Amino acid sequence: MRKTLVAFIMLFCILSFYAQIPSTYPQTYNYLTDMLTDKRPLNFKEAVFTVENAYFEGQLDMNEINRSIETLSYLTKVLSETELITYQGKDKDIVTKHASLFKLFTDTVPFFFDPEHILIHTPYTYDFEDIQGETNWSKMFVTKLLETRTGNCHSMPYLYKMVSDELKIPCYLSFAPSHIYLKLYAETTGWYNTELTSAMFPVDAWIMASGYINTDAIRNGLYMDTLSNKQAVAHCLVDLAQGYQHKYGKENPEFVIQCCNTALVYHSANVSAMLTKAEAQKSYIQRLQKNKQVKNTGDLFGDPHVQAMYSDMENTYVRLHELGYRQMPEEMYRKWMEQLKNKTMNFNSNSQPSY
Repeated sequence: MRKTLVAFIMLFCILSFYAQIPSTYPQTYNYLTDMLTDKRPLNFKEAVFTVENAYFEGQLDMNEINRSIETLSYLTKVLSETELITYQGKDKDIVTKHASLFKLFTDTVPFFFDPEHILIHTPYTYDFEDIQGETNWSKMFVTKLLETRTGNCHSMPYLYKMVSDELKIPCYLSFAPSHIYLKLYAETTGWYNTELTSAMFPVDAWIMASGYINTDAIRNGLYMDTLSNKQAVAHCLVDLAQGYQHKYGKENPEFVIQCCNTALVYHSANVSAMLTKAEAQKSYIQRLQKNKQVKNTGDLFGDPHVQAMYSDMENTYVRLHELGYRQMPEEMYRKWMEQLKNKTMNFNSNSQPSY
């Protein structure tokens, strides 16, 4: 009887919640889960822009966005046909295209199609204002990067992967604390890191240098691992949850929890999914405690839904600690990013292909 009552209460909360949220968000959740369950083709580009379109309530011009991606793909192919690098491995076509795309991201490149058609492609640069999108969440978006040619460690690697996928060359996202970068592979040199923030190739030791990536976190896949295409799409559910919070507040955590739980099904070590879910639960419980004017959290446990949420939150924090997660102070992260901005650290790798 008690289990039936708990299930009924949880179902009622979920149905009440869905009656309150804009339709674009559950629609986008369904769209992404259809990809993850193989009901529609897995496509990172479509996943990202569907999430961004939900934030803008379906107002994005997807035709214009697709043309921008197609143009970048075309320019990469054109540049790859020049004598850009001297690499001679069997995977020369892949490495040359990566070198070309990297150059488009980081340098000014003129294209002389004919005397009357000259295109000057300018690089994308890092936007060091509001780097976590705390004031304006859309600063995290690829659409903002395409429009302004300035982005961050979220939008820049996303766009790079989109174009790589269009070109059918392997490209992998990888996590560091509050940061996303790229891992690429060349036959002659093995894996190498690509950091679009500073237009360099940092060695693993530099990425670990902050002191907030320990061996447990690496071994358990929290950081410095490659995301599969399915895991990259699953991470878009975390973006969806965070966008929802920024747009509509944190009063109701159910949608956020649902997105993060689904992401964790496909990537159990997704640190952002675990943190986003736990912080949403924590915020909700603290607000409830304040509104009900109770001193002890346990006083809320007369509601089995709240008790279950609190237990889940505690378990998530314990799991994060066991996996090796350590919170990186915001000031440390900003100092880390400032070093990238000013290129004050020697973190170049000698192992990447010669670009």
